[in-house]
Amino acid sequence: MRIATWNVNSVGARLPRLTAWLERVAPDVLCLQELKCDDDAFPVAALAELGYEVACHGTGRWNGVAVLSRVGLADITRGLVDEPTYSGALQPRAIGATCGGVRVWSVYVPNGRAPDHPHYAYKLRWLDALDATVRAEGGAARPFAVLGDFNIAPADDDVWDISLFAESTHVTEPERKALAALSDGGLREVVPRPLKYDRPYTYWDYRQLAFPKNRGMRIDLAYASPSVAETVTDAWVDREERKGKGASDHAPVVLDLSG
Repeated sequence: MRIATWNVNSVGARLPRLTAWLERVAPDVLCLQELKCDDDAFPVAALAELGYEVACHGTGRWNGVAVLSRVGLADITRGLVDEPTYSGALQPRAIGATCGGVRVWSVYVPNGRAPDHPHYAYKLRWLDALDATVRAEGGAARPFAVLGDFNIAPADDDVWDISLFAESTHVTEPERKALAALSDGGLREVVPRPLKYDRPYTYWDYRQLAFPKNRGMRIDLAYASPSVAETVTDAWVDREERKGKGASDHAPVVLDLSG
């Protein structure tokens, strides 16, 4: 089985690249984030032509997540256990589905904006809800995976220059502690192997030639239960999809399983 995750930064804008990528890489399951469309506008028909069932959770211009599967799609859950609101509203940031016997969650963790911003406190509450959801579903004890844009770099060398992030989100101790709760609960992080460079970054800003200079971050992550992690034969970042006109600022992360 091949499972992947990709922040497409607008499924509408990226649809031609998405369909071409699906044909080229042929994942069995794909988790998408930052759809920037509501459910009625999601291109279900175009993906069905490629053999994918779709479960999506989007409400408009921002956020939005989806799971695409060609190995079955069941037990769809939109949202987290006791999910917090922001500015009085729930945001579409998490969707779970069972695909080919594996419980898969696609997540788009809040950015946080700045450590002193209300969005940062929301981010930490949201991560607590994600941990509660994984535990409630017995994630560590069954075939289970959580993939997506976590907006957190797990370690200092997961950003291109840690000295530039001294007063920024994505690298603070509370964020990393909240992320580590997934591992404390029994999940294992599946880290992609390096390809062209030493660090398998997954995100590069559009500005200041960040991608050609490899000034990136590893914030698109995959966590899996032991029964899934032990079957991973390869994990890699598809840097090719970050190249060229009309690319997302994130690259897909791909996991190959032996089962």
